[in-house]
Amino acid sequence: MKKFLLAFFSIYSLMNAFVYLRAKVLLPDAPSARAVVIIFMAFMVFAPVLTNLLERRGLLAAARSLGLVGFCWLGFLFYCFLGFLLLVALGMLSQLVSLTTGFPLPVFQGPAAAVCVLALAALINIYGFFEARSIRVEKVVLQSGKLPPAVERVRIAQISDVHLGLRAAEKRMARILDAVQAQRPDMLVSTGDLIDGKLNKREPLEALFAKVCPRLGKFAVTGNHEVYAGLEESLAAKRAFGFTVLRGEAKIVDNILTVVGVDDPAANHGGEETKILGEVQNGLFTLLLKHRPDPAGSSLGLFDLQLSGHTHYGQLFPLRYIVALFYPFQNGPYYLPKGSVLYTSRGSGSWGLPVRVLARPEVTIIDVVASAKGA
Repeated sequence: MKKFLLAFFSIYSLMNAFVYLRAKVLLPDAPSARAVVIIFMAFMVFAPVLTNLLERRGLLAAARSLGLVGFCWLGFLFYCFLGFLLLVALGMLSQLVSLTTGFPLPVFQGPAAAVCVLALAALINIYGFFEARSIRVEKVVLQSGKLPPAVERVRIAQISDVHLGLRAAEKRMARILDAVQAQRPDMLVSTGDLIDGKLNKREPLEALFAKVCPRLGKFAVTGNHEVYAGLEESLAAKRAFGFTVLRGEAKIVDNILTVVGVDDPAANHGGEETKILGEVQNGLFTLLLKHRPDPAGSSLGLFDLQLSGHTHYGQLFPLRYIVALFYPFQNGPYYLPKGSVLYTSRGSGSWGLPVRVLARPEVTIIDVVASAKGA
């Protein structure tokens, strides 16, 4: 965690400094004006951590306000950074062409270029604000010869990475659960990071989840943000929402399928995935719930379907390409060796800033349908 924070502060500080140096042409030529902007940007670098400290001290209103400003700035700055970086690259290319051909080309600098970058960054974030609220229902059909003869179909609804906390609670959860209910699933699963902070009022959320009563139950596993937010409180909330939390354990559900759930590594709970899967090879369809989409090679063939989240598909384009360096399986179904399938959700909510760009949130519906035995 310390290494992550050090890397975050270093990179974020450099991004702020770069954007300031490119945008300062728009500021009045007065030291006081520039000092105000520098102080504001420096404060924004530490806003996410300050928000967390305020939350831990119970100053929820202050934490909510600072978090909103800090994370919105992060999204705006990210696209300002990309925009100015692109202008620098274009400027260098333009200068190279000019030196080679002797034909003068624009260098993409000055107030007009800065205004264009700032305006475009603002528009992208406005778009992303609405995309983050537009939940898509993704449907996947899997054939299996492991369902009992009397069962033709099992419909599983997956939610993931909702990140309920200070600023995201009842309204976001209501939209997600409405999408779930409309599909009439037999089972609801949450693949981690349902909780990401102190819940101001848990009772309204409990009432929302109480309306969702699939016949085969509700199951959940932990995510890394639930550990950061306070694992015991997160587990208590999930159980109050009606979830059976699986922490390195398996459960046979109505002799129809086996559900196996493992903790996120951040929980440091133990429970070896392959060993657990090996102990429940009973001929039933095996569903593995695991927050991070990193299927263990030794587990392949021991589960039929792994449901995961964690990556958010980068959340802000083009971060998916950086995420892919660590988690190449980050969006949609992947058909793995030995008959195992992995589905990674883009997430049903958003982390931090209330913005998603080209990474629309989803509720996933997986229909496991009966096929000939052995198919």
